[in-house]
Amino acid sequence: MKKVLLKLSGEALAGAKKTGFDEETVTAVAKQVKKLTAEEIKVGVVIGGGNFWRGRSSENIDRTKADQIGMLATIMNCIYVSEIFRSQGLATAVMTPFKCGEFTEIFSKDRVNEYFDQNRVVFFAGGTGHPYFSTDTAAVLRAVEIEADSILLAKAVDGVYDSDPKLNPEAKKYDVVSIQQVINEKLAVVDMTASIMCMENHMPMQVFLLNEQDGIIDAARGINNGTKITV
Repeated sequence: MKKVLLKLSGEALAGAKKTGFDEETVTAVAKQVKKLTAEEIKVGVVIGGGNFWRGRSSENIDRTKADQIGMLATIMNCIYVSEIFRSQGLATAVMTPFKCGEFTEIFSKDRVNEYFDQNRVVFFAGGTGHPYFSTDTAAVLRAVEIEADSILLAKAVDGVYDSDPKLNPEAKKYDVVSIQQVINEKLAVVDMTASIMCMENHMPMQVFLLNEQDGIIDAARGINNGTKITV
């Protein structure tokens, strides 16, 4: 692969604390991404906001406002992770679909390509910039826009199962599954909007365990230690 979109969950980056950041976890991610950039693989990153905010915490909060809080959570995550990446010698840029003072830049495909040519890692923060769309959908949107070869989904589970492995000890893990099967069986890899976008735009995904040794590197090299989702 020459270009990938890495999707990280906010909860996974929080480690055992489940909230905030776990610097050791983020540093391990940075070291893997650094190896990829050394191989001239272009890396874009989308991060969820679940370590700070998940949906509506109260029925008194309007859905649009709740989603806007979630967008801001992803920006905090991207700025933090970007700085950890920089501490490991990586050049980075953080982009958002809306103005965010001097903290970020407005998303532009042309500017992204310029940064990729400079071997920078580009963070896509702020979701799609609109309510009712998840960071899953934002990840697929950016992957399609930057013409990524694949989406790498680093999760707290080691692949895609036919049922929740936390609830069903007999759950079966898929080595390979089609995006059509994911949609038909509602396997909840990403939300339905993101799944349909992947299908319509022929965007494959690889799901793997974030904390697995060299999991990101292996996924970018096409080594399937989790589940490969075909289109």
